[in-house]
Amino acid sequence: MFFRFAFGLLMAIEAVRYVASGWIRSYYLDVAYLFKYMGFEWVEPLSHPAMVVLFCVLTLAGLAVAVGLFYRAAMLILLVGNLYVFLLDATHYLNHIYLLLLLLTLMIFIPADRAASLDVRLRPGRARPTVPSWPRMLLVAQISIVYVYGGIAKLNADWIAGRPIRNWLILAVREAPWRAEIITAPWFAEIIVWGGIAFDLGIVPLLLWRRTRALAVVASFGFHLTNAYLFNIGVFPWAMLMATTLYFEPSWPRRIPVVGSWFGSLIDRGQAEPGPVRPFGGAWLMAAWLGVQVLLPLRHHLYPGDVAWTEEGHYFSWRMKLRSKSGVVRFELTDPATGERWVVHPRDELTHRQTAKMAAKPDLILQYAHHLAAKHAKERGGPVEVRVDAKVALNYHPKRRLIDPEVDLVQVRPSLAPSDWILRYESD
Repeated sequence: MFFRFAFGLLMAIEAVRYVASGWIRSYYLDVAYLFKYMGFEWVEPLSHPAMVVLFCVLTLAGLAVAVGLFYRAAMLILLVGNLYVFLLDATHYLNHIYLLLLLLTLMIFIPADRAASLDVRLRPGRARPTVPSWPRMLLVAQISIVYVYGGIAKLNADWIAGRPIRNWLILAVREAPWRAEIITAPWFAEIIVWGGIAFDLGIVPLLLWRRTRALAVVASFGFHLTNAYLFNIGVFPWAMLMATTLYFEPSWPRRIPVVGSWFGSLIDRGQAEPGPVRPFGGAWLMAAWLGVQVLLPLRHHLYPGDVAWTEEGHYFSWRMKLRSKSGVVRFELTDPATGERWVVHPRDELTHRQTAKMAAKPDLILQYAHHLAAKHAKERGGPVEVRVDAKVALNYHPKRRLIDPEVDLVQVRPSLAPSDWILRYESD
């Protein structure tokens, strides 16, 4: 039940951060255009007061989950609210938000309120001395998938050569020059490169084997705290550290004298132990869920070219903090009736963050091209053509053209099929 407590608290803190940091306005309201996920173009932000109320509700729901009060209702509120925010703008996609949404979905069906909860205090009949083993196994499997695919994704030439890492460390030094002596040392980048691969691929078996679990915990703290210290990756390191406890025996909180007695006396006297693994009605659903989680990150192999370049199959595949892309994009519009041409610079309408994200992602470039076509067609009273000159640098290699400049993107429909208008990457 410790995981429930920590997870609910983490979700509450994340909701507070959105309000306190002013992200509601800067991300969703004080912007002229929001990028959408395919099929969710209808999702729009609420008014500012309503958005603030939403995040206040999410904060309360997170705290309710932490103490086990109206657990399932609070978890459902967290899932729906966070999914809504996630769908508002595709330029804010982050792997850790996707992971939190997956965990929220699973936790709705997991009986995490059967002990050490206010629900048990209010309704003693809900208390159970044991809980099924499958919930813990399911969560462990989900977290393990994230680690394994994160390690596999690092097995590429640019990561092994340290191309993105060395430049990221230079940026980290600029933000805090006093760290330069260690961070700029050649051996430090090598440790990050090979340590990242070894950690992601090795941490799961080390956590699963009781004899190496203590070593794995130390490695987890070292890895995730280093990431939190060096890179701006939000709550992801803290979420993964919290998830590390899922690999422990469920009774571990009671073995800590002070924490165990406090945690138990705060809410109730018991900590539910896992029961034996038995077949249950949702076994096929659990197998289907894990099957999707295993197969979804592999879908980029169905597309030609490098996924880091084309972005086809990049979402939801745990390619985390893996590559750097920067680019410049210019939209050339043509009035086919008159032959008039003019250039539109996205920075005139989009925020700096949106412009930077869009410039490196073909699907967002296509979406913005359709937006410009609709906007200018309305102003001119007739259709327009949109072509793009987009040049992108992948992992600090020289810039290359990303989109075929001869293609009128207005004629291209968003699709899950391979895109022939995305130019293939040519290595140095």
